[in-house]
Amino acid sequence: MKKSLLRSAILFAFLSLLAACGGESKPATPIETFKTYTKAIKAKDTTTMKLLLSKATIEMHQLEAQAQGVTVDDIVKRETLFTESQKTVKLRNEKIEGDAATLEVENSFGSWEMVPFVKEDGVWKIDKKGYAQRMMDEADRQNKELDEKINQMRQQP
Repeated sequence: MKKSLLRSAILFAFLSLLAACGGESKPATPIETFKTYTKAIKAKDTTTMKLLLSKATIEMHQLEAQAQGVTVDDIVKRETLFTESQKTVKLRNEKIEGDAATLEVENSFGSWEMVPFVKEDGVWKIDKKGYAQRMMDEADRQNKELDEKINQMRQQP
């Protein structure tokens, strides 16, 4: 009787271990990553927030922190992708292309902003550095268009 019970317990433990280890878990999607980021912001969980940011983003925040004489945590808390007062965050149009992805996020003004993601070590990370680069590129493009319009106006008699 004791041997039978012991065998059953060992078999159960082995099967439980096998079930826990069996099959690879699917990595979180960009939407799931962003939802986790949102929860971390609301919980003021800076550690989780940093884990969800790309390496390039963390490096960018380190440079900012150094220049401003504050900690990286201060920068991460301050530079979220939405305001703390925003009760709900709407998401749409997740697009994945290889190791890059984008997701549209509604900001507090009701406008949709594109948030880039990058896959690092098989995990989707928010690429705020890519977001900042996209904003700078867009500002440059708008400045060039404005310069062209001004130059056209100067050339007209």
